[in-house]
Amino acid sequence: MPDNFERIQVTPVAAALGAEISGVNLAQMDDETFAEIKEAFGRYSVIFFHDQEITPDQHVAFAERWSDININRFFKPLDTHPMIAQVIKEPDQKDNIGGGWHTDHSYDQIPSLGSILYACEVPAMGGDTHFASMYKAYEALSPGMQETLEGLQAWHSSRHNYGYVNVDLESRKDGRIGNPELATQDALHPVVITHPDTGRKALYVNDSFTVRFDGWTQKESQPLLNYLYDHGVQPEFTCRFQWQKGSVAMWDNRATWHYATNDYAGQRRVMHRITLEGVALSA
Repeated sequence: MPDNFERIQVTPVAAALGAEISGVNLAQMDDETFAEIKEAFGRYSVIFFHDQEITPDQHVAFAERWSDININRFFKPLDTHPMIAQVIKEPDQKDNIGGGWHTDHSYDQIPSLGSILYACEVPAMGGDTHFASMYKAYEALSPGMQETLEGLQAWHSSRHNYGYVNVDLESRKDGRIGNPELATQDALHPVVITHPDTGRKALYVNDSFTVRFDGWTQKESQPLLNYLYDHGVQPEFTCRFQWQKGSVAMWDNRATWHYATNDYAGQRRVMHRITLEGVALSA
């Protein structure tokens, strides 16, 4: 059932998170319309738009209404716009990018606010993206587990995903992901954060970039981390988005995980992503 907004139409897509927004042109909007989009983003954690025709300049302009742009060090950039990362899979390539549950840039000292992904070319079928609410994941934990986690911090790193250890992966060999010498980021964040905008508590670890709990060894950390990774992707915490050419998704990297499904062998998928600068996180 549509939600109540004056300038946009907002339709939730799942109980946990996610809403489709219609009645708006992202390339041209007034401040009042943008304010409603921002409110919907805070409420639903990930927002979706269809039938958008935006140029790279317009993509950048929409992103800059939210925050400064965090230029990705590892993705192949758009030649004319280095702040736009290309997320590409060609028909002859087997590996996709983002094919594991994660949140973008958690390895940065000041993690990303969110990401804005624009669909330039999509397969005839497949290539959906899944999202999971880390608000719901935290809230569903037992009081004892919540208390345990709220006393912990965890290390996040870019080294094991983008560094030299993975140079033999297809996406590294073909140049979609590069610059392994720049994968030197290590950051310590609370395991449970208080969201800087909504004030809600959210689980803040992820399978792609979290290495271990502070003061624990990796071997000691892994069983509890694995439990949290399994817990966080229960169906009742998730939604799924089916892309069309011209679709846009914007997700909150402080409150969600996402996962790109690699189920479109022999088809091409081209997406443009901008990542937004955030603020320091606190428990």
